Amino acid sequence: MNTAEGEKPRAFGTGLIALDLVMSANPNLPVQAWAGGTCGNVLSILAYLGWESYPIARMNGDPASERVRADMSRWGVKLDFAGCEPTSHTPIIIQEICRGRDGSPTHRFSWACPRCGQWLPSFKPVTRQAVDAVGDGVNGAQVFFMDRLSRAALTLAARAADAGAIVMFEPSGKSDPKLFAEALQLAHIVKYADQRLSEAGGAMTGDSATILEIQTMGIEGLRYRHRLSNLSDWTHLPAVNAPQFLDSCGSGDWCSAGLLSKIAGAGLSGLKSTSIESLTNALRYGQALAAWNCAFEGARGGMYAVERDLFDDLIRQILDGRLGGPIPGPKAMVEEAVSCPACPPAKRDRAGRPRSLPSRRKMVRRNVA
Repeated sequence: MNTAEGEKPRAFGTGLIALDLVMSANPNLPVQAWAGGTCGNVLSILAYLGWESYPIARMNGDPASERVRADMSRWGVKLDFAGCEPTSHTPIIIQEICRGRDGSPTHRFSWACPRCGQWLPSFKPVTRQAVDAVGDGVNGAQVFFMDRLSRAALTLAARAADAGAIVMFEPSGKSDPKLFAEALQLAHIVKYADQRLSEAGGAMTGDSATILEIQTMGIEGLRYRHRLSNLSDWTHLPAVNAPQFLDSCGSGDWCSAGLLSKIAGAGLSGLKSTSIESLTNALRYGQALAAWNCAFEGARGGMYAVERDLFDDLIRQILDGRLGGPIPGPKAMVEEAVSCPACPPAKRDRAGRPRSLPSRRKMVRRNVA
């Protein structure tokens, strides 16, 4: 569906929306608590880029969900459908950034509490009740994004597609084979990192709706093929040079959101009429956003460190190859820690704040090996 003049394009999405607890490579810096997960990041970035974003989730009002809500609200994300029944704990993911032997940064994830050792809340997909709650709300969307599958997610995506929205599917891990096959048939844009999918024919089967298929290849860039007219050959785009490399986490989400921001504003009809040059430029823009993101710790750390009015100029400099070296910016505000739901009541520090998830990396190494 096209947007009326002056209206912001709208994106709906369902999938992994989590609380990221980011532990810096600098042990003196505190843990940062930000909304995360692939779907959560893409929708938050689209809001940052001027879209109206609507996550469809099952947040139950626990401390993690309240932190996610507050963070998303900061960027203008619409939370009308973020608490669909039956509600559930919000997933919590610990990201530890560390240095390799050669000094290069790397990161690893943990899904267990470093204080009590119990598994942290995991993802639970939306159910039929979410379909009823959203109703015809997706009819005004230009994009429907999904990275985790359920019957309800596919029902919502199909409803959005019927109303003229682009469905983007970014597979994440294993899923039910039947749902996965249906998602590939339904999606107009499919983006993934697993080469096995492209070797098996990928999304471009004769009866699928897929118009654009993207395979990301890390530092080697990406390759894509399209069906804007006939099925094209694969085209390789080398990676855009990062001005500084502190952490690559979330760069794929920035690439996805950047691509959508450039080619999805007019919905499915606009995508079908996109020129090959515009498509290439949109992909290159997404790669530039991914490169910019590498200059900050955390999947969206740059959003907290750089003023929005400076962002567009920095991206232009990256695309032109004119930006090198560190990108200055203020440090993010330190938020109060979020307790693990399985932990006993947290002790209080001298300031009266709960001592929850520890901020020192040695605690993660000791308890979450």
